Amino acid sequence: MSEKLVAVLGLGITGLSCVNFLLQEGYQVSVFDTRENPPGVDKLNKQVKLITGPLNGDLLANYKLIIASPGIALVTPALQSAAKAGCEIIGDIELFARKLKTPQYRHAKLVTITGSNGKSTVTSLLGKMADETKINAAVGGNIGIPALDLLSPEVDLYILELSSFQLETTQSLNADIATILNVSEDHLDRYDSYQHYTQTKQLIYQQSKKALFNRDDLLTFPNIEKQSQVSFGFDSRFYGLVTDSAGNVFLAKDGEPLLAVELLKLSGKHNWMNALAAFALGEAVNLDKKAMLCTLQKYRGLTHRCEFVADVEGVRWINDSKATNVGATQAALSGLSDTIQGDVHVILGGEGKGADFSELTPVLETVKGSIICFGKDAEKIAQLNKRARLVKNLEEAVKLIASSCKKGDLVILTPACASLDMYPNFMARGEHFKALVTSLKTDLNK
Repeated sequence: MSEKLVAVLGLGITGLSCVNFLLQEGYQVSVFDTRENPPGVDKLNKQVKLITGPLNGDLLANYKLIIASPGIALVTPALQSAAKAGCEIIGDIELFARKLKTPQYRHAKLVTITGSNGKSTVTSLLGKMADETKINAAVGGNIGIPALDLLSPEVDLYILELSSFQLETTQSLNADIATILNVSEDHLDRYDSYQHYTQTKQLIYQQSKKALFNRDDLLTFPNIEKQSQVSFGFDSRFYGLVTDSAGNVFLAKDGEPLLAVELLKLSGKHNWMNALAAFALGEAVNLDKKAMLCTLQKYRGLTHRCEFVADVEGVRWINDSKATNVGATQAALSGLSDTIQGDVHVILGGEGKGADFSELTPVLETVKGSIICFGKDAEKIAQLNKRARLVKNLEEAVKLIASSCKKGDLVILTPACASLDMYPNFMARGEHFKALVTSLKTDLNK
């Protein structure tokens, strides 16, 4: 078993990233993929051997080091067999962590972020804060660019979003600060239990100098007693919220106001927590406070995820087209009415793929504005609330709401459905919505 023989399991973007890194490091690489024609095969270096079909434990046992794709569970029989044969099995994040300990990269700081929801928003928001501070930062991991492709001696701060799948094969991260934003049931087809999933998330704290946790979610609390810790939450302690005598809510630190939430373009209480988390992480790696607060007022959110589109005569329009299931729409609407002066108007519909829409009933009761439904399953959704109205398409929905909404209101497209009945994908649906809202502004300016 040669020290320089490495197997990469799974091609695609991350697999290619691993292959290219390992070749630069002088390894002899073979790629294993269960697909006959895996994505990225056309970009594979010709000196790399590609083996397709079912994974073979005996064949993998010939490799001292195996780099497994996050999509391949460690309980896969072939991997179990290879592990018993003495093979080391890690992922691309562990390769990144080991390289970061070498002299040319050791100066850089590292922030690691995980959670069931919001981790992409916090990761990208922190990246924008670093840009505003003029720090040479690199953002990626589970979002955007694979971690290994970020490596550069010129980078001073790495900001990585990590999934539970990536954490399974990572042991050596020495992050300056790590956070679990929240934990809810997810990926239970991969884990033995909810507890197993939670324990996997907790691995991020074991590889960090400092932990940031969510005071309102017990499952995010670190299980390492002597570790330096800080927290965020809805109360006024540490990073939290305060309310003045006039009822205005502020992001705060140790009870001292930082920024009025009405100045955020991000909508919803869950995004107040995301803003606090990003600010806390930024302070931990010495980002400039003024620059971070400036970023919070400009940041529009990730495209198609509660994305601020425009303010049209005092009405905020939000694009949440990526809410392609009931749970995502519940998260977007929960508590939203409490965060604005006026009413919330919601646009729902599309192809529900057999979803149980009844779970939306309680959250729709909190919506005081219009409830507009369109698409294949519009009638099913409309049955949930007597105020719901049916329209033929998204254009009709936008026009109907625009004709009745008032200053202080908020309009959100959060479909709870896939888009394939009317659009190629949720991105096309979201772009159409944004174009319709932009046309409202254009019409008003004529």
